[in-house]
Amino acid sequence: MTITRHGAALGQVALGALWLGAAILATAVVAPAAFAVLPTRTLAGDVVGRVLVVIFWSGIVVFAIAMVLGAWTDARSKYKPRVLAAALGGASCMIAQLIVDAAIARVRARINGPVDALAVIDPLRVAFGQLHLVSVVLLGIAMLAAATVVVVALRGLRNPS
Repeated sequence: MTITRHGAALGQVALGALWLGAAILATAVVAPAAFAVLPTRTLAGDVVGRVLVVIFWSGIVVFAIAMVLGAWTDARSKYKPRVLAAALGGASCMIAQLIVDAAIARVRARINGPVDALAVIDPLRVAFGQLHLVSVVLLGIAMLAAATVVVVALRGLRNPS
């Protein structure tokens, strides 16, 4: 089976759009709903954390495939925007999942209870907040990277030269 440049670009559009849709659903629907209806913020955070694990791991896979497809579709170009965007998205997901999530788990283990039970100035609560912010930023970067992959791939479909 031979993949054409057109097929590779369509694959990037489909994968990027599906992953981006899942990430938007998780951040715009699942997370707010969990915090609104579950009895504790700790439980809501646990649910959202389980969803984000899937988002980040699938992002690593999707962006890796998008990089390969981007290398194929941009083979004649020295500047490979699809490959660069996919690499950025994959790196963001990988850092968030493998480094930041592990650090959050270590902080939560040291807290040994609900984060909001700690004083706002408690160093563990501050560390948790900072790591949470880094995770949110990395997810945002990955989402922007996915949107970039989709837009650039779509432009390539319109202008195949």
